[in-house]
Amino acid sequence: MSTELGITAAGLTVAYDGLVAVADVSFRVPPGFVLAVSGPSGAGKSSLLWALAGAVAPKSGTVALDGVPITDRPGAAGQGVVLIPQGNGLARVLTARENLALPLIAEGKDDVEGVIAKALTAVGLADSGDHLVEELSGGEQQRVAVARGLAQQGRVVLADESTSELDSTNRERVLDLLRAEADRGAAVIIATHDPNVAAGADGHATMDEGHLSWERRL
Repeated sequence: MSTELGITAAGLTVAYDGLVAVADVSFRVPPGFVLAVSGPSGAGKSSLLWALAGAVAPKSGTVALDGVPITDRPGAAGQGVVLIPQGNGLARVLTARENLALPLIAEGKDDVEGVIAKALTAVGLADSGDHLVEELSGGEQQRVAVARGLAQQGRVVLADESTSELDSTNRERVLDLLRAEADRGAAVIIATHDPNVAAGADGHATMDEGHLSWERRL
């Protein structure tokens, strides 16, 4: 396997008004692998994922997808990097189906309705597509956000605490779906507080005050 494949962070540092959230982090996640990143709240996990997604500009360092720096692209969105954000990031005044449709239409995907139906079924919400987001429970909203991420079929999937509000059955469902993303060839990174999620990943890193260290390398 080429060392250029997958998503690579090299010397990545993210800071907000002088507060360092991610401190000189370097690693690579190849296609087909799942990396879990754990650590306490405020450790820098979300900032790391947002920087990997190209949504936050790093103070220094680079992020590359298949050897091409994210900064050389029009943006990570539509270029193969999918972020499932903490707090779900859904538009509450739209239906579940409409939330899934927006990025698919923007990216010019084919068979949008079919893709949406498959993704909602996968997360156990086949009958909830026409419900407004604000009508759904917190756990259901989280599953809609996962479905939106799955529907985009990214080469990289970044999941930020995507099982935090789920019961055990749906937690296992979502973890199986994220593993399936890796099985189809995506590089998957999961930020989590859950030791069971970390134990089931191919590799496990921890973050503390922006610094990353390895518990189990890929």
